[in-house]
Amino acid sequence: MPNELVRPGALRPGDTVALFSPSSGLAARFPRAYEQGVAVLRQELGLEVRALPTARADQAWLRANPRARADDLHRAFRDPEIRAVLATAGGEDVVRLLPFVDQTVFQTCPKILMATSDATPLLALAHQAGLVTFHGPSVMSGLAQARGLPTAFLTHVRAMLFEGRESYEYHPYGSYLERDPERASDAELPRLRRDERGWRVVQGAGRVRGRLFGGGLEALELVKGTPWWPAPSFFDGKVLFLEISKVLPGPEAVRRTLRGYGVAGLFDRIAGLLVGRPRGYDEGQRDALEKDLVEVVAGDFGRRDLPIVTHVDFGRTDPQLIVPLGGLVEIDCQARRLWLAEAAVARPAR
Repeated sequence: MPNELVRPGALRPGDTVALFSPSSGLAARFPRAYEQGVAVLRQELGLEVRALPTARADQAWLRANPRARADDLHRAFRDPEIRAVLATAGGEDVVRLLPFVDQTVFQTCPKILMATSDATPLLALAHQAGLVTFHGPSVMSGLAQARGLPTAFLTHVRAMLFEGRESYEYHPYGSYLERDPERASDAELPRLRRDERGWRVVQGAGRVRGRLFGGGLEALELVKGTPWWPAPSFFDGKVLFLEISKVLPGPEAVRRTLRGYGVAGLFDRIAGLLVGRPRGYDEGQRDALEKDLVEVVAGDFGRRDLPIVTHVDFGRTDPQLIVPLGGLVEIDCQARRLWLAEAAVARPAR
């Protein structure tokens, strides 16, 4: 990984963003949700939208053409008119495009790259090439639902991607919903649930600081043991963030996966652990997950001092917080506060 991280330029109203699919053909299956996301980009955020060839391709074509997906990514990064590259949705085989990705484009043509959980391997690849990347809402999973979410969501998107604040404090949204991709209009969205649980510091004290790295737990598992998995020293001082969903069988499977992290020595290297609100878990499963986190990190691997914050608003529920891979984050365990200590995007003179 290069010594210096590159922050992409901040967006401005009127900028052009490119849409592509790293894996999922959901836009072809649920066109209304896709169009709703495009409308939010244009009407709420004031952006011009350019759909690349993969953006609305169906699942069979995308599965058969991983190189074409990488070509779309290269095309977007090399086009000087495009200021950001956004995924339409996630998908199941993002890892298959990684061998075709020219990593030099992330340093030579830096720009915002934002995708959701299943595209974690792509975000991690670009970040290891030296670019700050963004784990956050995709066109169909988060942006399409924006008009039915608290207004704080779009305010957050603007703060993260447009404003380039040198210090930015995250706040819980206070409510959330679990959505399906075919549901995009306000009338079709599930009712927002009041978040009674809130962010929970399940262990740790004081303040810690580190650069963020992470994403979907299941997606990260797909790149372990490959050339795209970071070297052990990469994790020194990092704040690891993990998104967990019902795709895994439950807290037991998460516990087994975390033990793999422990055996690899990650808990001895990282400065903190953030865990997103799991989708599809009931209160009993959430309690079990928190218990397992402490048992594995503190009990099995002796890191009783490692700050662990759970139920944070990122991942597979909406509204989502945008988490920059490479962003410098601080955690105050006593105050249950979480903030970025530097801007994740640069404000170029234009």
